[in-house]
Amino acid sequence: MQVDELLKPFPIKEFHPFPRALLGPGAHEMIGPEALKLGFRRTLVMTSGLRGSDIVHKITESLKYHGLEVVVYDKVESNPKDYNVMDAVKLYQEHKCDSFVSIGGGSSHDACKGARISLAHDGRNINDFEGFNKSENQKNPPHIAVSTTAGTGSETSWAYVITDTTTDPDNPHKYVAFDDASVATLAVDDPVLYYDCPVDYTAQCGFDVLAHASEPYVARLNFEPSMGNALYATKLVAEHLRTAAWNPQDLSGRQGMMYAQYIAAQAFNSGGLGIIHSISHAVSAFYDTHHGLNNAIALPRVWAFNLPVAYRRYADLAEMMGVDTSGMTVVQAADAAVAAAIRLLRDVGIPERFTDIRQDTYSKNRLGQGPTKFYQRASVIKGDDGDIDRVTHHVLGDACTPGNAKECTFETVRPVVDHCFNGDLDDLIS
Repeated sequence: MQVDELLKPFPIKEFHPFPRALLGPGAHEMIGPEALKLGFRRTLVMTSGLRGSDIVHKITESLKYHGLEVVVYDKVESNPKDYNVMDAVKLYQEHKCDSFVSIGGGSSHDACKGARISLAHDGRNINDFEGFNKSENQKNPPHIAVSTTAGTGSETSWAYVITDTTTDPDNPHKYVAFDDASVATLAVDDPVLYYDCPVDYTAQCGFDVLAHASEPYVARLNFEPSMGNALYATKLVAEHLRTAAWNPQDLSGRQGMMYAQYIAAQAFNSGGLGIIHSISHAVSAFYDTHHGLNNAIALPRVWAFNLPVAYRRYADLAEMMGVDTSGMTVVQAADAAVAAAIRLLRDVGIPERFTDIRQDTYSKNRLGQGPTKFYQRASVIKGDDGDIDRVTHHVLGDACTPGNAKECTFETVRPVVDHCFNGDLDDLIS
């Protein structure tokens, strides 16, 4: 059943599963013994390569030390593509692997989830599984998901996001699939692995966490079991993101963001998301830009858009963001939440609109370098009427949109998208 169908007629809401997890400094050293306990013998490691770090080497050597055979697929791209998934499926089958270890951020974990779903269905194309619980076979290979960023939460959620490159080249499609069968077997979150994460990438991933925390808190699903995690994750981001970004070797900052990522994902896992994510998916589809960066740019605009239907909830978020709301009305406090988000965005050095993103804007940038002719043509974000219309249409078809706090139509969402491309954030707080 689709989310928009579920929202209207049924009062029953579903709590989705989490995997077992190991969290804390040194947790990555347990991967080898845990893999043996899970029965791994020949495992496929899926990663982006993690250039500039020795993380993949350390983990694969540890697996080998514990007697496992290891096959490495290190070509997962940002905004993972359908062919990344299917190439991994082919490699898994050729080497007769029996398990997976994904190392990285959401791209590695999501591609791995997709590969597992495909393998459970005899190698069917992953694009067949867009939507909600499309798996017909719930059994698929075991999976240890090892996070090297504090952002995605994919190591503990039932969601995975794939870019479909088989669609019309003038209308690319990035989709989110939700499937209980995709949940990892074991999540490993070790803040020591985050030390090599660049400043800008740390900041952008942190805004992915803030989006994961805030969207379920105001979502139309209004899922009570998610509320505590949503609020506390927001508080952790406000307290730790600046330190994690600007003092990357500070364990308290990295560990604070580790927990923020983990519990924010548990909040949205059943509490839903909204159009911060829908806008991000759309812009990634057209420009291959980083998901966390897109979320950061969209977040204050979407908070402002949603305020009229959720003032009380945003006032709560303002308190979690560190705002002293005593003496404020609920509306003033809600406005202060938007201002606090903008302050955080500026403090960690994130571009303020999509048209500010250039090829040299951030360390993970793939603008104009993507795998298809469409992406290669898209080397500059124009923000013209065509851009705004295409992105708005994509947003309206995204699986996250029905959960948004405020009803979304082309007429209401287009100005929000336009502001993300071209607007001044100071307009939101003047």
